[in-house]
Amino acid sequence: MELIWRGLVEAIQMIVRLDEDVLHITWVTIKVCTSSIVISTLMGVPAGMMLAFKSFRGRGALILLSHAGMGLPPVVAGLWVTMFLWRSGPLGDLQWLFTTHAIVIAQVLVSLPIVVSLSYAAFKKLDQGLLLQMKALAPTRLQTIRMYAVEARFGIMAAIMTGLGRVLAEVGAASMVGGNIRGDTRILTTAMVMEVSRGQFHVALALSFILMMLALTVTFMLLKVQQRRLV
Repeated sequence: MELIWRGLVEAIQMIVRLDEDVLHITWVTIKVCTSSIVISTLMGVPAGMMLAFKSFRGRGALILLSHAGMGLPPVVAGLWVTMFLWRSGPLGDLQWLFTTHAIVIAQVLVSLPIVVSLSYAAFKKLDQGLLLQMKALAPTRLQTIRMYAVEARFGIMAAIMTGLGRVLAEVGAASMVGGNIRGDTRILTTAMVMEVSRGQFHVALALSFILMMLALTVTFMLLKVQQRRLV
């Protein structure tokens, strides 16, 4: 208990005095996770809507892949990103390996299937009678998409929040493709793993508090957006 208490006290002191390293790690985490979830949302929600309402060859295979991808181990995503961005790999000329770009790509790979699958489920649950009423109004394509998105907003927001939770908790792929470089690619989760391995539990606790506060703040903001649409 003494170890935990001392760790808590030191963690609070570190947060209160705005430790420079902690602030930088937090900023990199916010930047990387925001980029990842925005990209996954912009790609995943339209993809989920298309899979729910459009019939085309290969649709069943794509649905299967998106569902299976929800359980994709982060280290597998990290392995593929590493091979593609390696010097001799197909995208090696970009020189993105061990940069935040590589972390964003890896996090999109693990969060995109979640957003696609849960968005697809949200659109499939829409009441068929309501859809027929919408069609009777003869809306334009853009109006149709907007009405579908509004009706499925709860499921879509749940998809985004679940995807965000995945990227915030991700550590394996980020370590593999980012390298956990101090002042550059180190994020909260990779820093926590490193500090625990060094026995610096107070630093790991401080980072864990910040990560939890970050997750709670973003989730609260998304919930407020969801409720605002009800007005």
